[in-house]
Amino acid sequence: MSGRPSLAIGIASSASHRRRLAELFGGSEAVLIVSSVDQARRFLGVAGEPAAPPAEAAAHRVVVTAAPAATALSIDSDRRVLRWRNREIGLTPLEHDLLRCLVGTPGHTWTHRRLHREVWGTERLGRGSDLHSVVRRVRRKLARLGVPATIDAVRGVGFRLALP
Repeated sequence: MSGRPSLAIGIASSASHRRRLAELFGGSEAVLIVSSVDQARRFLGVAGEPAAPPAEAAAHRVVVTAAPAATALSIDSDRRVLRWRNREIGLTPLEHDLLRCLVGTPGHTWTHRRLHREVWGTERLGRGSDLHSVVRRVRRKLARLGVPATIDAVRGVGFRLALP
């Protein structure tokens, strides 16, 4: 190894995975453990390319026709905001990941297990209160923006984004 200090960067979406990475990188001189690539870039001051390529970013956009003119509900993953018409609201990492799943496939029911795997990166469901808490916060944000779409619970199965 050279005389320069090394830096290990670990990215994990869940707290338990971040703890595991800290254990794995225990021998490194310097360790940075973050929950997303965007967070690492912000910390390091690197502009870089956007996290999602344009084709993938388009998959996170849903066009809602609630009025004569089409309006769009979209997620800006770079800035982690939900945009409706000319308004936007900030999202936490968990809210962002949940909405990316639901907005990408409107009308599709996502099971509790699959949402937990996609949002938290783990199979462990626990009591499910973590998922319900994030859904509740996202519902409030949709209401604050005046979005006519809703997040419906499918009893015993999961959640889906319902468009008017």
